[in-house]
Amino acid sequence: MNKSSARAVCQVSLLLLFWGWATPGWAIDWEARRTQMVVLDLAARGIWRPSVLAAMKTVPRHRFVPKQLRHLSYADRPLPIGEGQTISQPYVVALMTQLLEIDEGMKVLEVGTGSGYQAAVLAELGAETYSIEIRPNLASEVRKRLRAVGYKVKVKQGDGYNGWLEHAPFDRIIITAAANHIARPLLRQLKPGGKLILPLGNVRYYQNLTLIEKDSRGKTSSSQHGQVRFVPMTGRVQSF
Repeated sequence: MNKSSARAVCQVSLLLLFWGWATPGWAIDWEARRTQMVVLDLAARGIWRPSVLAAMKTVPRHRFVPKQLRHLSYADRPLPIGEGQTISQPYVVALMTQLLEIDEGMKVLEVGTGSGYQAAVLAELGAETYSIEIRPNLASEVRKRLRAVGYKVKVKQGDGYNGWLEHAPFDRIIITAAANHIARPLLRQLKPGGKLILPLGNVRYYQNLTLIEKDSRGKTSSSQHGQVRFVPMTGRVQSF
């Protein structure tokens, strides 16, 4: 191979690596990738809360992605994690987190642990984080993963529709699976002054990212923040 050909191959390889298409075996500067993601995919699209940007820059998303897909970890897209589930697009994780306005020390419930990435972001923000995963294998794996990465998150295997009564009430609740209605047990477990966010609507197509706010008297109001597409919530929610 002559010098011109070698140079061309090198340039193509660098481009592939930059866009996340290089083979998983290549050495990748994960910190640089996270920084690039935060600047180009989050801050440039309206994620402005400093604590959220800092958390997204710190949490190693590649540790929550299957090994064969790690080269795509910081692409702004969802990725499959097995059992028909996905790790959410970084922008959507950041947007949902920003809308919840989480402060350090808040008690937060997540419904749908999945890979554990969203739970890690919540924990990085200093939230006392509780998470429920309905699939036994995923729940078992995510406990180990969160512990290995260094995040203290209480994970329960079960149906998130019922919430986690023994640790209620919660300052914030985040539901990371699509539902066609809001579970009443979760609304009851939300503190006055609390916020709940979920993808609400047709579970087979697109949903509206919906923020529910409960005032000091327990009255709720809602606002919508764009269309999203999540995998459907399973369990008791399907019987309605």
